[in-house]
Amino acid sequence: MARPLRIEFPGAFYHVTSRGNEKKAIFRSVRDREKFLSYLGSAHTRYGAIIHVFCLMENHYHLLLETPRGNLSQILHHINGAYTTYFNVKRGRSGHLFQGRFKGILVDRDAYCKELSRYIHLNPLRVGLVKSPSEYPWSSYNYYIGREREPEWLEMGLVLGYFGRRGRKAFKRYRDFVEKGATAGVESPLKKVIASTFLGDEDFINRIRQEYLENRDVDKRNIPAVKELLRGPCPERIENVLTKVVGKGHDLYRKICIYMIHQYSGLSLGEAGKYLGMEAGAVSQSSRRFKVTFGDDKSIKKILDGIKKELNVES
Repeated sequence: MARPLRIEFPGAFYHVTSRGNEKKAIFRSVRDREKFLSYLGSAHTRYGAIIHVFCLMENHYHLLLETPRGNLSQILHHINGAYTTYFNVKRGRSGHLFQGRFKGILVDRDAYCKELSRYIHLNPLRVGLVKSPSEYPWSSYNYYIGREREPEWLEMGLVLGYFGRRGRKAFKRYRDFVEKGATAGVESPLKKVIASTFLGDEDFINRIRQEYLENRDVDKRNIPAVKELLRGPCPERIENVLTKVVGKGHDLYRKICIYMIHQYSGLSLGEAGKYLGMEAGAVSQSSRRFKVTFGDDKSIKKILDGIKKELNVES
């Protein structure tokens, strides 16, 4: 089985989920939930975890957290390990409580923390447990709208900062933001996750790739997320840059597009063919013909160099 990718560094921001083994309940009582929340507090005290948002469902939980010390695995080992010990002792059982390792998505904080906080707070409503997120007692939502006083370990300043200074206006603006998402049925930000591990725009992904992956001492062949991130630019990005450089009306637009996607996207022939609406063999053949026909054409070379410069890829 392929190993999950963990990228940990000081200041990293994550959406974390962990589910019960065989999808079984991990919270069976009020005391269970209170005990779990106490471990969030001790993770903050002992390991520096900054908990921004939480929601405890019956068989899983969601966290939006930050790691000033770059120690996500240590934090989650403490939370899940301590809670499992408590749960097993209380019920005279042994063995795993959680299903495998936790899932931690590395997030571009500034781009997605608002949307993720809303997504997490709307979980109980989406599954029909409540009609309003404020009716659910086991999330951080009521703290965010000023109905309850937050625990010391919950950091609300980042999210509320997008809605003004803390106070009634910020609470109301945040409530309106969440309730609008409930009625409008906004798309889950998690649909934009890349390689099952990253949520951010192209600049964010490039920074992670350059700073934490390209020189990392890992077996890249066995970690799908690494392989995907180390691919070249996506085909949509190549088309956008091609359009910017030459315009869609260029006589060779289609041929250049096929060649660039084949040479630089990192897609397999099958994937490239699916994207381009061609057979895999036709992609290879078209790319090869283009190179033979225009390989020595200085005007085409200038165009290709301009595209590669914009894409930040090497020949």
